[in-house]
Amino acid sequence: MSGKLVRLACTATVAAQAVLAPVPATAAPEPRRSVSELLTDLQKLYRQTEQATEAYDATADRLARQKSEAARLDKELSRARRALEAGRADAGRLARQQYQGASGGLGPYISLLLAPDPQRALDEGHVLGELARQRARTVDRLTGAERHSDTVARTARKALDAQRALAGRQKKQRDAVQAKLADLERLLASLGPDQLAAVDRLEKQGVSAAQQALAGSLAADRPASGQGERAVRFALRQVGKPYVWGAQGPSSYDCSGLTSQAWRHAGTPIPRTSQEQWRHLRHVPLRQLRPGDLVIYFPEATHVAIYAGGGKVVQAPRPGTRIKISPVASNPVLGAVRPG
Repeated sequence: MSGKLVRLACTATVAAQAVLAPVPATAAPEPRRSVSELLTDLQKLYRQTEQATEAYDATADRLARQKSEAARLDKELSRARRALEAGRADAGRLARQQYQGASGGLGPYISLLLAPDPQRALDEGHVLGELARQRARTVDRLTGAERHSDTVARTARKALDAQRALAGRQKKQRDAVQAKLADLERLLASLGPDQLAAVDRLEKQGVSAAQQALAGSLAADRPASGQGERAVRFALRQVGKPYVWGAQGPSSYDCSGLTSQAWRHAGTPIPRTSQEQWRHLRHVPLRQLRPGDLVIYFPEATHVAIYAGGGKVVQAPRPGTRIKISPVASNPVLGAVRPG
């Protein structure tokens, strides 16, 4: 067979193989999620991120208090050790005095009998008795100082262990927040401009409907207290600043960082986290809301805003946003509390 025929035969064989060979299966395209599904996914991630943030904030608050307690105990331990050293110095002097007194040879009764002036000897005996009592008190102080020093040392060690445990927990919670934020960023990055706009429209529609449903539960605004007015004014001055998880100002805040700082500037310190605010502050019905009250959201009390009046709140909404004025029903309302 000529070379030309061989080439033609090879070409025909390859073509036949290409026709007969099975076509590789292509991966099925991922089904396109609806706008409502995307909104649900985003809201779930936002909520999980805020839950992790509130847990981190609670631990950070406890850690700050624990560090303060450990520092206080460290100072107390230093004082106790100085007192113990002083007691040991007094005990050393006492031991030397006892040794020198014992080397005199005669006991107190023989000294009294042989004394040329018994009355003077009795007076001296009284002085010696007082010295003996002082020595006894010195021994008691030394014993008490040793016990106190040991107790403070044990307490200080426990405080330091607790501080280390809280620091470890805080690191794990920080990692959890960062992981949730990474999930959120990936989901947002996967959406196109049209999808983001559609999700935003759907969310606003939901908030508008929730606000209308809640309107019947809101009465006319009651007058705010002086502290409530100051808290609201502080919160309004923060509008436009970014949400940053774990932040308490002055350049950025998370949700409970904003509310706790607003009331601290109003003169009434309140708990750091939304859950502690819900747990410890006085609950008020929504019909009795007045500016300065705190509105708590979600069944787990993981979000909080400050009521500004007129059915509006000031809030640090979530990662990627800025502090703003929103309808009360911008999230599912759990209830309201009143500081002070």
